Amino acid sequence: MANQKIIAQKEQKVKDLAEELKNAKLILLVDYRGITVEADTKLRKDLREANGKSIVIKNNIIKRALDLNGDKDLDDKLVGPTAIILADDNYTDVLKIVYKFAKANENYKMKGGYIEGNVQTVEELTTLAQLPSREELLSKLAGSLLQTISKVAIAIDQVRIKKESEGEKVAETVEVKADAEKPAEAPATEEAKADEPKAE
Repeated sequence: MANQKIIAQKEQKVKDLAEELKNAKLILLVDYRGITVEADTKLRKDLREANGKSIVIKNNIIKRALDLNGDKDLDDKLVGPTAIILADDNYTDVLKIVYKFAKANENYKMKGGYIEGNVQTVEELTTLAQLPSREELLSKLAGSLLQTISKVAIAIDQVRIKKESEGEKVAETVEVKADAEKPAEAPATEEAKADEPKAE
C-alpha cells in the first residue's frame, strides 16, 4: 500500500513537471554541483526577479517528464546533479543570469536545453546569452541617433555661418561698387558762384 502511494506521488511529480516544461519557452539543464547555499539563494532570487525558476529534482523524474512531452534529445545530459531552469517570455534575461552565474562559479555548467521547443547546444546557448539585451540595443540605437542628429545640427550651423559670412561679403562688395559708380560732384565754378544770390 505504501509503495503504491509513493509511486502515485512520483507519477504526480512527473505530470506536474511535464506540464511546467510544456509551458516554458526556455528549458535549461545545468550541473549545479559544488554550489554554496548562499550562491544558490542569490541565483534563485535573480531568476525570480526575471520571472525564471530553478528546480532541483531527481534525474529520472526529469527524464520521464521530458519523455512525456516527446522531448528525448537531452536524455544523455541527465548525468550527475542536474537542475532545471525554466522561463517564459523573458527567457533571454534568464539565460543571461545563468550564463553570468556560470562564469562566476566554475562548477555550475549549462548542459543543454530547449528554446521554444528547439534543442540548443551549450555553444548556441552561450552565444545567445552574450548577445546584447533589448534595452542595451535600444540604448545603443538612441546614442547613435543622438550622435547623428548632433552631427547634422553642426553641419547645418556651419552652412548657416558660411552663408551669413558670404552674405556680408556680398553686401560689402555691393556698397563698394555703389560708391564707385556714384557720380562725383563737380566743383562749383566761378560763374556758378557769381549767379548765387548775395545776402543783403
